[in-house]
Amino acid sequence: MKKLIMLMTLSVIGFTTFAQKNKTIVLVHGAWTDASSWQAVTPLLKAKGHEVIEVNLPGHGKDSTAITAISFQSYVETVKAAIGDRKNVILVGHSMSGLVVSQVAEEIPGQISKLIYLAAFLPKTGESLLSLAQTDAGAHIGKYLVIDKENGIAGVKKEGIIECFAADAPPKIGQYIADNLRPEPLAPLATPVTLTPEKFGSIKKVYIHTVNDMVVSIGLQERMVKDAPNVVKEYTLQSSHTPFISMPDKLAAIILTESK
Repeated sequence: MKKLIMLMTLSVIGFTTFAQKNKTIVLVHGAWTDASSWQAVTPLLKAKGHEVIEVNLPGHGKDSTAITAISFQSYVETVKAAIGDRKNVILVGHSMSGLVVSQVAEEIPGQISKLIYLAAFLPKTGESLLSLAQTDAGAHIGKYLVIDKENGIAGVKKEGIIECFAADAPPKIGQYIADNLRPEPLAPLATPVTLTPEKFGSIKKVYIHTVNDMVVSIGLQERMVKDAPNVVKEYTLQSSHTPFISMPDKLAAIILTESK
């Protein structure tokens, strides 16, 4: 009987230790794309036992939410719904979704253990994607943007997609991206975040720089990090804006390191 009790106790301890070591990693894609951005990274994270949630934002991928119904807050609420009541979440935002994960962290700080910014906008309170992007002299994407104010969307000219999003990806993948980018709702891009030192500022942050980025230039990345609170670690990838395509192994290794 004593042996049985001891075995049961050891099993409980072992399960608890396993549960503590393995985290929930929530991945949030950027503008014009969808959750499939992470398809080469997710299996590498799951292979180490982590729960991985790929969030698909409203109006992206196969989601049919009307453009008029999409707001920045709808992005935030979608991420919060995906997190549910989970604690100690590692929240990863790419590009545009740097703003989204920042606002999520402000609203549910007790559930977020770390924010990871991948080639992402890292805002101060009162800033929006558009206000930050307008300061980015090193980005190339501006000359390829197509703004449709009447329909409330922004697109990217086809000739600029590979240069900006897939310069270091195999040609077939670059063409796939060019063929599948969807228009981005304008309203969320113009919406400023509201952040406080007590909530957003208290959460540890990690930034993954992308040196050859033509969408969020390395200059802007470095400036945003310098101005941000509680950035505890920085990494640098010799990649374009989409390292989850060109170097998923290296990207996954960083996320795994930061999930320990």
